[in-house]
Amino acid sequence: MRYTPISSAFYSRNRDLLAAELPEGSLVVIHANDIYPTNADGTMAHHQNADLFYLTGIDQEETVLIMRIGTHGKHEDTLLLRETNERIAIWEGARLHREQATALSGILDVRWTGEYAALLGKTVPCATAVYIERNEHPRQETPVQTRNDRSALDLHKQYPTAELRGLYPIISRMRQYKAPEEIEQIRKACDITAAGFRELLPRIKPGMGEWELEAELAASYIRRGARKFSFLPIIASGPDSCVLHYITNDKTVADGGLVLLDIGAEYGNYNGDMTRTVPASGKYTPRQREVYDAVLRIHRHAFGLLRPGILKSEYERQVRVYTGGELLKLGLVTEAELAEKPEDPPAVRRYFMHGTSHQLGLDVHDVGEDNPVLAPGMVWTIEPGIYIREENIGIRLENDVYIGETENIDLLASAPIEADEIEALMQH
Repeated sequence: MRYTPISSAFYSRNRDLLAAELPEGSLVVIHANDIYPTNADGTMAHHQNADLFYLTGIDQEETVLIMRIGTHGKHEDTLLLRETNERIAIWEGARLHREQATALSGILDVRWTGEYAALLGKTVPCATAVYIERNEHPRQETPVQTRNDRSALDLHKQYPTAELRGLYPIISRMRQYKAPEEIEQIRKACDITAAGFRELLPRIKPGMGEWELEAELAASYIRRGARKFSFLPIIASGPDSCVLHYITNDKTVADGGLVLLDIGAEYGNYNGDMTRTVPASGKYTPRQREVYDAVLRIHRHAFGLLRPGILKSEYERQVRVYTGGELLKLGLVTEAELAEKPEDPPAVRRYFMHGTSHQLGLDVHDVGEDNPVLAPGMVWTIEPGIYIREENIGIRLENDVYIGETENIDLLASAPIEADEIEALMQH
């Protein structure tokens, strides 16, 4: 594997914590994600189910975790793997053997998936409840049925009296607090992300294709041990810097315009997420610099607000109020507009229409409580922006922040963010 795995003790601890939250006699069944087809005999790359990885450290298709919950949080765990053989090894590459799976996960009882049906037949009928993996993220869209969805339907059909419950409320609360081992993986993803950006800066020139910048980043990331981008990268130049989720990356960078780069590297299934906005010609125009500095001030103000004890929605409100003041200085809103509802001016959303922060971890928009009170151990992005479509100026700045007991730690501190430093690096 390209990444250094986390110790199996981490995954064993996660299973212990989950078991302590579940009732005696219950059962947990979690499947790996499908490998999705493309066309003809093609498939997409495997992307592991985040909850399964969080509990096992296994990054292989057709894997199943079954946990039987006993008294006082005790539990018996079984890991089911796709059985490997010589043909698979020749055509697809070696798959995990039992000993390797035990070393990664800490689970001693490792079997082949051929035993799945028989194992369910022994455990489901006597379970008080069966906990299954469901994606209940508030922004999820899953028009394609997942392997875990199919498993739930099959369980209901074969065992109609079994009570099926979703794991999401429990495991999402667990995952929003990052252990030190996770912070190290996220930090590595952020280091790769920052290094790629720093390496890219002097290569950005008018006339380049946005796709060429994407290619430069991909090469930089993969050289440093990342498997891929954390998400489809946004390389948006000129007017497209005002398009929030622009991913076609098929335009030519024009002289005098901006290039908004919303990018990140994935390392060991953990993600970096960074946004910078740079001048295509290597130097911001006076108006671009004025807007850039305003966004940077908002970013720093948000960094100071993102501390333990504040409700997420209140944090967002305070950032919007502060942004209103910056928009006023830029001549984009009036004092009368801000006075209409000073506690949360609607006029701000004309130029800053998205949230400031989201949780980050195994998922880029990581799971967690919908509106939590911020607490130590969480990792959040900070990504304010100002988008002036009539001026073709869209500027967003994003860093990833670990909330500590006494202070925040900027996991992307090594990525240039000051306009002067960006301009200086682009001239080399």
